[in-house]
Amino acid sequence: MAQKKAAHSEGFEREALVHLDTLYNVALRLTGNAADAEDLVQETVLKAYRAWDMYERGTNCRAWLVTILRNTFINQFRKQSKKPASVQFDSVEDVSIFESVQDRDPAGSFFRHIVDEEVTRAIQELPEDFRVAVVLSDVEGLSYGEIAEILGVPVGTVKSRLFRGRRRLQRRLYEYALEMGYIG
Repeated sequence: MAQKKAAHSEGFEREALVHLDTLYNVALRLTGNAADAEDLVQETVLKAYRAWDMYERGTNCRAWLVTILRNTFINQFRKQSKKPASVQFDSVEDVSIFESVQDRDPAGSFFRHIVDEEVTRAIQELPEDFRVAVVLSDVEGLSYGEIAEILGVPVGTVKSRLFRGRRRLQRRLYEYALEMGYIG
């Protein structure tokens, strides 16, 4: 029994815990603040650990974990929306959110060059479906297929949400980009 528990823990540490940075980055973009992101990641890791026996070895662990995180976020959001609003005094950490994105998605490259508080705020203002797709693609560098798996939608829907989310960001940030000299 002890050996089985030790193997369970070792497998989880080896395959799942290497994705903590990804989980935190996604959680931060979804929640908008560091404290809530840390709580969301902690809840996600706990749920994943409890369900580790159900994880199919050899599949995409990162996508599995982000799916748990997203579902946990949605469930917490539903619970919170039923509670009275609370006032938050902490500001959102200024984090460079596009460092890990690679050039496999040229439409997302525009956003990699203008990362600051204004861009972070614009991303937070996107409707949830668009925000999640943009964060998973442009921030975390997940493929369309991985995002489709996480969101439980077809790849075409992912592409549509990315297109529409990026279009909204472009409109929202156009004047700002001109002012900052990012575009001419």
